[in-house]
Amino acid sequence: QVQLVESGGGSVQAGGSLRLSCTASEYTSRFNLMGWFRQSAGKEREGVAVVYIGSGLTAYGDSVKGRFTISRDNAKNAVYLQMNSLKPEDTAIYYCVASDTWPPWKSRDGYRYWGQGTQVTVSS
Repeated sequence: QVQLVESGGGSVQAGGSLRLSCTASEYTSRFNLMGWFRQSAGKEREGVAVVYIGSGLTAYGDSVKGRFTISRDNAKNAVYLQMNSLKPEDTAIYYCVASDTWPPWKSRDGYRYWGQGTQVTVSS
């Protein structure tokens, strides 16, 4: 059973930074995509960023472009999300996801594997 374990969430003031980590229980090379989704109160879960494991190509949601950076370390079976210039609207539970198929990256249903989530709270 694949497990994805997130860490690095917390509380920060607007303008601050956080770095989320996701460690997989299996080699990340078995996945095609890994990324991050988030869900805030009263909103649907949305795709934040994705990295294609083989190529390293990345994609971002419009609301985080230029502020967030996703990266991978295959040797550590890990994916990271560096979040800078945080805003109160970034407050959400952040989920690490992985897929061994090729879904549209923003499609929630395309990811078989989900972490339990880590809370990020940004205060104004």
